[in-house]
Amino acid sequence: MARWNVLYDLYERRVRAELPQGSIPRHVGVILDGNRRWARSIGTTTSHGHRAGAGKIAEFLGWAEEVGVEIVTLWMLSTDNLDRDDEELEELLAIIVAAVRSLAEEGRWHLRIVGDLSLLPEDVTAELRRAEADSADVTGVVVNIAVGYGGRHEIADAVRSLLREAVEQGRTLEEVAQTLTDADITDHLYTKGQPDPDLVIRTSGEQRLSGFMIWQSVHTEFYFCEAYWPDFRRVDFLRALRSYAQRERRMGR
Repeated sequence: MARWNVLYDLYERRVRAELPQGSIPRHVGVILDGNRRWARSIGTTTSHGHRAGAGKIAEFLGWAEEVGVEIVTLWMLSTDNLDRDDEELEELLAIIVAAVRSLAEEGRWHLRIVGDLSLLPEDVTAELRRAEADSADVTGVVVNIAVGYGGRHEIADAVRSLLREAVEQGRTLEEVAQTLTDADITDHLYTKGQPDPDLVIRTSGEQRLSGFMIWQSVHTEFYFCEAYWPDFRRVDFLRALRSYAQRERRMGR
């Protein structure tokens, strides 16, 4: 085992050394997938899988911090997840709240809650907002916690927000239609004011986005990792960064 650890450390350092200077993505999105399948693979409960996944988050943020990532978006609960049975959903929400509170208590990261919190129980929303407020003055990595989040839902919310703003300004629907631009919708997304993700990582071997940041990811690079989220290692993250660095980003040109 000791020999294996030494070899692993050497390989990890090698991958890290292969990252060109200036190649680190500014904004990384992560689809934290595979908690339930990880639990089934080792014969444990679903809630244990969710807790193991939650326990990985601070470790991952430390890795991102070390290499210079500025913004991380973590998809922790989708709008589709809200259709799970009541018992599992209640446990999952409790695990998410505990994880977010723990991140806030670390005092290392600036937390932002993104998603439609009106879909969540009031006590869950209050706890998430409290954690966000507690980290408001932290100047470290910005961490978007996507809860009650769906890409189509976000765009619909953005359009609703834009139209409400137009009504308040006394503008007609025709005036909005005549002047509407991509930038107008971008300015009403949950991530308004932030750069789009440069890299999105999805764990568990699934090769789809499932609606994650579909507006923002038009020029994003994607990396799909076979490891379930609780098994995701630093070397897996470094491999994702290496893959990103090796790509030619044309940005639609």
